[in-house]
Amino acid sequence: MTSAPNTDPPRAPESLSPLALQVRLAQVLQGRCLSAAQTYFDAVGAANAAWLEAARPRPAAAALGDAFAYWTDFAQRSVLFWDTLRKRGNNWLAHEKAGKPPLLAFGWTMEADARTFARPVNYALVRVEAPPGTRTDADKRPYVIIDPRAGHGPGIGGFKPDSEVGVALRAGHPVYAVIFFPDPVEGQVLADVAAAEAAFLRLVRERHPTRGKPVIVGNCQGGWAAMLVGALDPDCAGPIVVNGAPMSYWAGNDAENPMRYAGGMLGGSWPALLASDLGGGRFDGAYLVDNFEYLNPANTFFSKNYNLFAKIDTETERYLEFERWWGGYFLMNREEIKWIIDNLFVGNKLSAGDAEFAPGHAVDLRAIRSPIILFASLGDNITPPQQAFNWVADLYRTTEELKANGQVIVGLMHRSIGHLGIFVSASVARREHAQIVDLLEYIEHLPPGLYGMQVEEQRVDGVVRYDVVLTERQVEDLQALQAYARKDEIPFAAVDQVSAFNAALYEALVHPVLAPLVPPEAATLARVLHPLRARRWAISDLNPFLAPLKGSADLVRAHRTPRDEAGLGAATERLVAAGVTASWDLYRQLRDAGVETLFYNTYGPMSLAMGSAAARPEAAAPGLGRDAPAVREALSRIEEGGFTEAVVRAALLAARASRSPRRLSTFKRVRELVGRDVGLLDLPADEAHRLVERQAHIVAHEPERALETLPALLRTAEERRRLLGLLGRIFEAVDLKPEQRALVPAFERILAPAPEPVRAAPSQRTGRAERRARAVEG
Repeated sequence: MTSAPNTDPPRAPESLSPLALQVRLAQVLQGRCLSAAQTYFDAVGAANAAWLEAARPRPAAAALGDAFAYWTDFAQRSVLFWDTLRKRGNNWLAHEKAGKPPLLAFGWTMEADARTFARPVNYALVRVEAPPGTRTDADKRPYVIIDPRAGHGPGIGGFKPDSEVGVALRAGHPVYAVIFFPDPVEGQVLADVAAAEAAFLRLVRERHPTRGKPVIVGNCQGGWAAMLVGALDPDCAGPIVVNGAPMSYWAGNDAENPMRYAGGMLGGSWPALLASDLGGGRFDGAYLVDNFEYLNPANTFFSKNYNLFAKIDTETERYLEFERWWGGYFLMNREEIKWIIDNLFVGNKLSAGDAEFAPGHAVDLRAIRSPIILFASLGDNITPPQQAFNWVADLYRTTEELKANGQVIVGLMHRSIGHLGIFVSASVARREHAQIVDLLEYIEHLPPGLYGMQVEEQRVDGVVRYDVVLTERQVEDLQALQAYARKDEIPFAAVDQVSAFNAALYEALVHPVLAPLVPPEAATLARVLHPLRARRWAISDLNPFLAPLKGSADLVRAHRTPRDEAGLGAATERLVAAGVTASWDLYRQLRDAGVETLFYNTYGPMSLAMGSAAARPEAAAPGLGRDAPAVREALSRIEEGGFTEAVVRAALLAARASRSPRRLSTFKRVRELVGRDVGLLDLPADEAHRLVERQAHIVAHEPERALETLPALLRTAEERRRLLGLLGRIFEAVDLKPEQRALVPAFERILAPAPEPVRAAPSQRTGRAERRARAVEG
């Protein structure tokens, strides 16, 4: 898990006086500034050392030749660099003219257009076509990919052949994608969007009825959209895979996740309302992309372009392909962005059950009945692991509560990949996403609980093979993800109240005056002139001053002179680049430290004044332990069932004896060994899950009775012998722990076939009576 930084924010703001809080925050800021300065000097020092290594004295002729070669290469790269930006601008114009279609690396066909629904929205369902050489099986469970509507357009889940879409297609699954169009339908709200997505899922299920509910894959904000659909209409949602999705918006670690302070520093939701009014009732997604870009100014203003400039011969195509997606900005209705900010970004109401789609109708994530896989990364500073996982602890205060609700949640943590890498990295797709696809059938047969997922890599004769290991975790373990026992979230409740106050003032005093003054033409012009768009169309063939650029670039490519990477000129360039990057990073660290300190200086005392009202109220927990309705129902049926229930119960008893990690490879081996003998795989997914859940409650709360009543599930001696034989084959095929092997004699004792009743030999008198009866009948 993440390690705590060297300098701490207030560990328990509610226990500090305002003056003590101010002193503590000043100490933290001082420590952050010193740490930022040290990081800067370390980076510059390392760059200087590398430059000195390359700056050894050389003969004058060699030095002169190196300088000539470097500056020739520099001039050529400059021409190719600007020509690449010109191509980027042309691609942007072509994409805009085409209506900004989804940037999928696969063909697709429209299946349903929600613009024609009774409550129209700018969404549609498309079926992704398998590439040549790949065949899908209509009887396999379908996948539905929901991409984020967070400023950019759809397609990130299938942006490359090696992607979430690609691995699902290669596994033979039909794949559908939920796309959206650039302009929202007038009056659409998030409730309409969720209803349309639920209708899409029902349509997919009708097309593929043999394998249960569709798997939903939600990326970033598409993740909470998938969770909303799963909660609002659990009958149409299968397993839910949530990739890099911010579900608990107040969460994060100090000095690591500065975006969580943005709502407080902007005063809440009113700037988004102002932007919507200036946009003629439409919120421009370019503002959201701006937030992402300012998160890492070194990359935005220098490193990304310098990487292209330094590797202009090899980086051009990748750069242009990514910019096609990054430069597509989509719009939202004013009502949509307001709901998102009030309930998620600032209000953080989803996990508390306070997010209402209609008055009096809140979303309860406990209604989700399907297994959930959460994928996050320690290297993600947009959606840190705390935001991806902490909602589980908000929803279920204890592991017992989660199990009582019958929920299966699996968490997967990457060590280093960034936010976008979760969706677009080919290596992540081949490793993590491929294993998630492989795992889904297995997790539907897991007993309720929270599991940690780890992907193990093995190389055998140069061939890479993966295995998945699931280790049962405790909900209480999630506290370790965030420092200070989440006490640093308390001031965010004050942000929520400030936001509501400021938004009410804006709606009462500004909106009625401003909104009628902005004509649609002015809003459109403002969007065209937004810097993120202007930098694209201004450097394109629309600019007559760039007319000679294409010919110059063609000439350079025909006479390309690569540079000497070991020369002094190249070393000096790398030194300057490292210095610029380090300077931007120093600015970012000082900026983030200052913003964080200002945030706690502003809202910390405010939350102290509000006292306990600032803390999130705990959700009412259902009955726990033996008092939970599901547990009581399961225990009342402890002697009910058949052969399938008996096998599942025996397997759960064996697993409980050791609590060792579960391996996907072991599940596959057992499945190949027993085939369809158990009957669990032949059941519908929901029925199989309920069966496993019921037996898990029995084993967890009455393990002794679960073992002793096992024969009651087997009606004949033949079934007992069959179960013993099946368990014997399984135990021989898997590696049992000593405590599991100790159960074998218990199973043999309990399941030993009862002796056949001994019939007495017929007496002579009885024999005569029988002969007399037969004679009478004759």
